[in-house]
Amino acid sequence: MTVRTDEIADGVFRLSTFAPEVAAPMGFTFNQYLLRADQPLIFHTGPRQMFAAISEAVGRIMPVAGLRWISFGHVESDECGSMNQWLAAAPQAQVAHGATACMVSLNDLADRSPRPLADGEVLDLGGKRVRWIDTPHVPHAWESGLMFEETTGTLLAGDLFTQVGDGPALTRESLVPNAAQTEDMFKSSSLTAQLAPTIRRLAELRPATIAVMHGSCFAGDGATELSALADYYERAFRAASA
Repeated sequence: MTVRTDEIADGVFRLSTFAPEVAAPMGFTFNQYLLRADQPLIFHTGPRQMFAAISEAVGRIMPVAGLRWISFGHVESDECGSMNQWLAAAPQAQVAHGATACMVSLNDLADRSPRPLADGEVLDLGGKRVRWIDTPHVPHAWESGLMFEETTGTLLAGDLFTQVGDGPALTRESLVPNAAQTEDMFKSSSLTAQLAPTIRRLAELRPATIAVMHGSCFAGDGATELSALADYYERAFRAASA
């Protein structure tokens, strides 16, 4: 198992594993993001089976034991399957997530008590600042949320913009066509009346980089890119409601 490492913004590292057997023949990437700071944070843990390879990749950037925060978008195996392995490897680490996830799942699932984050709350990592944003049911799961790294303008976008294939780590080409094709294939998003408006609120952050869990990341006018994704989902919701 090969984990590719790319620095997509200053001190923001994409750790990517390509799985050709998933969504064959295009394949699928599983990405985690390491934020290098005084209190380092990893966003997405990866599944349990990938822990050894991903932690080895992190170890080439910093000591795994020095990790301070663990976060992710929502409770799924690829998002947090190896959460407790990271907690064991990093004695000072703590899971940080929205209050809903802590109440419903993480108070029980995490081997150490998680740190609940209020909507809009900022964690000062020392050199990096991450703002938690509640996005219930967007793209899916009640407890969903995202993080926005303020110093680099990086939106840790979770499953938004999910794409099949093994594209470049970072691109200035729009992700929306591939993301729309992938959504049409997987139908993984909750098509509710709040989906497009929630994405439009994310566009107000005007991110310079969009860090995607599955597929390439985007660099450029993040507001326009998010607005285009919201347009796609608005059309999809209307079609589903017709």
